[in-house]
Amino acid sequence: MNGLYLVIISALVFVLAYRFYGAFIAAKVLTVNQYKVTPAFRFEDGHDYVPTNKYVVFGHHFAAIAGAGPLVGPVIAAQFGYLPGALWILIGGVLAGAVHDMVILFCSMRYDGKSIAEIAKAQIGDKTGLATSFAVLFLNILAMAGMAVVIVNALHDSPWGTFTIGMTIPIAIFIGIYMQFLRPGRIKEGTVIGVALTLLAVVLGPAVQASPTLAPLFTISAKGISIALIIYGFVAAALPVWLLLAPRDYLSTYMKIGTIGALAIGIIIVGPTVQMPAITQFCAGGGPVITGPVLPYIFITIACGAVSGFHCMISTGTTPKMLMNERSILPVGYGAMLTESFVGMMALIAACSLVPNDYFAINSSAEHFQALGIQVVDLPQLNAMVGENVAHRPGGAVSLAVGMAFIFSNIPGLDHLMNYWYHFCIMFEALFIMTIIDAGTRVGRYMLQELVGRVWPKFGDPHWLPGAIIASALISGAWGYIVLQGNLSTIWPIFGVSNQLLAIITLAISTVVICAMGKARFAWVTIIPWAFLTVVIFWADYLNMFNIYLPKQEWLLFTVSAIMALLVIIVSISSIRRCLYLAKTVPPSYDTTETVEAEELKHLEELIKTDPVAKRFKELTVDHH
Repeated sequence: MNGLYLVIISALVFVLAYRFYGAFIAAKVLTVNQYKVTPAFRFEDGHDYVPTNKYVVFGHHFAAIAGAGPLVGPVIAAQFGYLPGALWILIGGVLAGAVHDMVILFCSMRYDGKSIAEIAKAQIGDKTGLATSFAVLFLNILAMAGMAVVIVNALHDSPWGTFTIGMTIPIAIFIGIYMQFLRPGRIKEGTVIGVALTLLAVVLGPAVQASPTLAPLFTISAKGISIALIIYGFVAAALPVWLLLAPRDYLSTYMKIGTIGALAIGIIIVGPTVQMPAITQFCAGGGPVITGPVLPYIFITIACGAVSGFHCMISTGTTPKMLMNERSILPVGYGAMLTESFVGMMALIAACSLVPNDYFAINSSAEHFQALGIQVVDLPQLNAMVGENVAHRPGGAVSLAVGMAFIFSNIPGLDHLMNYWYHFCIMFEALFIMTIIDAGTRVGRYMLQELVGRVWPKFGDPHWLPGAIIASALISGAWGYIVLQGNLSTIWPIFGVSNQLLAIITLAISTVVICAMGKARFAWVTIIPWAFLTVVIFWADYLNMFNIYLPKQEWLLFTVSAIMALLVIIVSISSIRRCLYLAKTVPPSYDTTETVEAEELKHLEELIKTDPVAKRFKELTVDHH
């Protein structure tokens, strides 16, 4: 099958979903209000609450949610064939993932930019809020470990990739200072300079790799890369958001969207054949990459590309503290997730364009590949073309880079640049994942401070520098320890399950908020994905616990899985009870965006007479718009 068909189908589905389903949720269910002063203005502190241009926020949000998941998940799931992954990306992205992200972002903005745990506490009760806090904190640590181990597998002993990724950090800091102090508001200038410097880092990569002086400095072992990531996560979480996190995420978004756009164009030009069959023999289980069957494992393997609980950490963490207007909830919440799903589809096509034998050789260990009894086809030639041995590098990142480079190199006139394309794609993937490391660790810092703040109020103050530093160190140290002790085969399955369990919690709490607004008749928007995920994810969790962890006596993973499942059950039952109570007691609301904005505009006009914050909000958002 020609990969072009999947590109066209995906683009049409996502555009129509945004135009109609996303707009329906914004106007009828959530009734977003462009005249309501946002938390970014009401609590502006120059550190965490910072009113930020909507394009920069979109860049940050997309970069933060689009980590390894939309790249690695679909690539790993390709072992089942292209059809299961393609269907779940399309259906899950539209009806589950984008809804999940958009609704919880709205909820957080209506609750002063607070975390999902604080929303649960306010809507359901203190015990449910505490259970949610622990569930989110568990997942945050596991997610960071899952993301980091993919970077380690992709960058270790690769001076070109390590140099390029390392250079994005000082570039981001420079651009942050440039747009904050040197040329405030000059976003276009900062963008051009930042993207140019990032591309220059890619171009200089071969010179670094060939240099007898520089190459050893950037040839770092897997353990060294792990330690460097831990340090980076700590620094990014502790620094002001405008200095490193926001500019780095913003710049990387141009690279991400640009590369995916180029890949889509490359697929259109080359028309690569999807060589992986629609369904493989591993759908029943026993595969070399994922040992379980396609049902339910497809739902935990492709996480961020379809629906991801991790996204609630960003949607209730950094993004609601930066968004200047509620009208941006649709493009940032719903739109960024659909963009990520499109990324997932491109990754699936790139992986499936490889010869299946070569795909399995790259994504499985030498022992597992030998057990398959098959031979590589084009892999020796691919090794020579990219200048590295890419065999037996599991995790999806390397096979995706090879697949993307293979497509790009088949564009007329570019066939001699495959080594550049490969390293560029590795850099592109690592940029994706690094943005989830910095944003995720920062959100973990928020959550830990909130949790400890219940018993030590001073620690819960986000402006108290010692608390921020200690919390950042504890979060980065916790996920770093797991990375140093584990590997992809042990970390990824529990990350996938925990990630989707958190999505269940998010959808449950989102449903409560919808009912509390008097919109219980629209609760099906979140109830349908909530119910579906509850069935398939608990099924996968059971198989993980009793078919993988227990036989191997991996007691830590078994215990964490059990605790996560218990926390989800507690929150789900509490949410169901609360929804039933609210449906009976809260009068139905028939407000729409049009009606609530008419009332809010009158209120805003009165407010600006005495409130300078409201006046600034109107000048920068309403008047500007």
